[in-house]
Amino acid sequence: MTDVTPEKFGLVPPEVAASISGLELLQGMIAGRFPGPPIMQLIGFRLSEVEKGRAVFTGTPAFEHYNPLGTVHGGYAATLLDSCMGCSVHTTLPKGVGYTTLEFKVSLVRAITADTGPVRAEGKILTSGRRVATAEGRLIDAADRLLAHATTTCLVFEVKSE
Repeated sequence: MTDVTPEKFGLVPPEVAASISGLELLQGMIAGRFPGPPIMQLIGFRLSEVEKGRAVFTGTPAFEHYNPLGTVHGGYAATLLDSCMGCSVHTTLPKGVGYTTLEFKVSLVRAITADTGPVRAEGKILTSGRRVATAEGRLIDAADRLLAHATTTCLVFEVKSE
């Protein structure tokens, strides 16, 4: 049987994540105290900035992100937007509280190609309650052109530490 512990894959152990605020966890990832999630390595993006209610991811779309039509797959934009919006929610959560995405809507407004260059996905909290939080995100290129935008609804819940 394969070892599938969080530490094996470079994840923050759940008991550690539950013992600090969402903002502290994300700041720790930027500072290198905690590993980023494997999806960032797979797709090639990184968490660049966080503050309460805001999270920014950056990346550079490449040929390996292409769909059969010869442009970057919409899932690339959706992944960066889901990440920045969810993490903007996470920055508002105290220790012992987690979240999961219930739904999100993405509007792709400009084609993305390997020639697009670096992109920036910025998520901002809209509202955060005891059970539900909402956020919005914008994906822009280096010339500040809007490539895609999105909204999300997240479920907020207590994390049981064992």
